[in-house]
Amino acid sequence: QVLLVESGGGLVQPGGSLRLSCASSRNIFDFNAMGWYRQAPGKQRELVATINVGGVTDYADSVKDRFTISRDNTENTVALQMNMLKPEDTAIYYCNARILRNNMWGPGTQVTVSS
Repeated sequence: QVLLVESGGGLVQPGGSLRLSCASSRNIFDFNAMGWYRQAPGKQRELVATINVGGVTDYADSVKDRFTISRDNTENTVALQMNMLKPEDTAIYYCNARILRNNMWGPGTQVTVSS
């Protein structure tokens, strides 16, 4: 059983920044990849960013050049630095960890971008 816990969400004005963090109860090198997904009201959950065990990252086109995913191997955490936030970034953000075809999820953290 893996416990993933997100933190760092909140309310921010357009153009502002937030940093999300996901703490894993398991060594993150056990996972093939970790990432962040988000789900806005009335929409499907979508991929935001991933980082694999080799450190290779991937981003949704909508967040490229604004968001950065990183990991801390000693703390077993994965972070998502979000800059130049837009109202359309408003969603619940979920941490994901994958081992082969098994996906594990955190409970999510709300990010609201509004003036």
